[in-house]
Amino acid sequence: MNKIKEHFEQIAKLSDLDWHIFSSKLKKSVYSKKATILKVGDIENHLSFIEKGRLRFFTPKQENDITFGFCFENEFMSAYDSFLTRKPSTYQIETLTDTTLWRLTYKDLQDIYNETEVGNAIGRITTENIFLMKSKREQSFLNETAEKRYLNLFAERPNLIKEIPLKYIASYIGITPQALSRIRKRIS
Repeated sequence: MNKIKEHFEQIAKLSDLDWHIFSSKLKKSVYSKKATILKVGDIENHLSFIEKGRLRFFTPKQENDITFGFCFENEFMSAYDSFLTRKPSTYQIETLTDTTLWRLTYKDLQDIYNETEVGNAIGRITTENIFLMKSKREQSFLNETAEKRYLNLFAERPNLIKEIPLKYIASYIGITPQALSRIRKRIS
C-alpha cells in the first residue's frame, strides 16, 4: 500500500485522514500469470493499482487477439470506459505475469471523492493522464509508420520490449509478428 501512497503524494499532499479513508477501502487481490481480470461483456467494477505485475488489454479474435494496451507496476488500470459508464466491456484484461492489485470498487471511489479533500484532484489528474496516453496512441496510428511506432515504444517504455511477448507488441503497434521481425532486423 505504500507504493500507492507515494504515487498519490506525487500528485497532491494527503492528510492522514484522507489516507485513512482511502486505504480503508483498498482490497488486495493476487492473480497468477494468464489470469483473466475482466471478460468481454462484464462490467468493470474496479479501479486497480498494480503493486506487482504486468497486464494487457485486448479484443479477443478467433485467429489473433488485438492487443491495444499494457499496464505495469505502479500504474492504475481499469477498463475505464466500462467503469465510468457502468456498461459491459467490449474487451478483456489479462495478466502477463503473477500480479498483485490493490482494488477499489466504483462505489468506494465515489465515496472517496465525497469524503476526502484531495480525492477529486487525484482522480482528475489520473484521468487526464489516461486521456493523454490514449490520445498519443491514437495520433501515432494516424501519423506514424509502424517502424516509428515501434521505435517510440522502445524509447518510451524499454521494459515493454524486454518483458512482453513480441506477438503482443506487434499487435499493439498494428502489424503482424512477421512484419515486426523485419523491422527489428532492419533497425538492428
